Amino acid sequence: MNKRATGNKIGVILLGMLTGLLCLVRPVPTLAQEGVGWQQLAPETRQVLKPYADQWDALPAERQQRLQKGAERWVAMTPDQRREAGRKLEQWRRMAPEERQQVRERFEQFRRLPREEQERLRQARDRFQQMTPERRQQLLDRWKQLPAEKKETYRERFRDREERERPEIRDRGQGRRNFGNGGGGGRPDRGR
Repeated sequence: MNKRATGNKIGVILLGMLTGLLCLVRPVPTLAQEGVGWQQLAPETRQVLKPYADQWDALPAERQQRLQKGAERWVAMTPDQRREAGRKLEQWRRMAPEERQQVRERFEQFRRLPREEQERLRQARDRFQQMTPERRQQLLDRWKQLPAEKKETYRERFRDREERERPEIRDRGQGRRNFGNGGGGGRPDRGR
């Protein structure tokens, strides 16, 4: 090993030790430890979070962080995105608690999938959403009219095909999915 490489390694080690010592002497405050004061929030974020103004300092830091992140996303949205988010929020509020729990569970299942699988599912969703409303409704109606046995046959075919084409799913034990209500995340036609 040459002198330069040895010097670089020693420098990195010393820098790491110095950083560690500084953290011991003066801990770095984090959002999770201390939260964020109301006045530290950007004016646009405070406007969105105005209903929480009186209780903000009493909220747990984790809750403050989630609310702040959500408000910042809201501020960055276009008017169309805000309308869509509002529509989805209203749809969520109309769901029964059991339906909400089912959606949460499906979301967790989705999050555990590999990135490639998540992307494949997003693309399938996008293809479905790009169809005309009439075509989407036709597909949903056809599915609803199928007898239970026929639906199960299609589910099995899909599972078998997916396990053949995507062995990594089978190997992880996630090839079997619950398509009990057609694979959707709730009631797609509710409230329309």
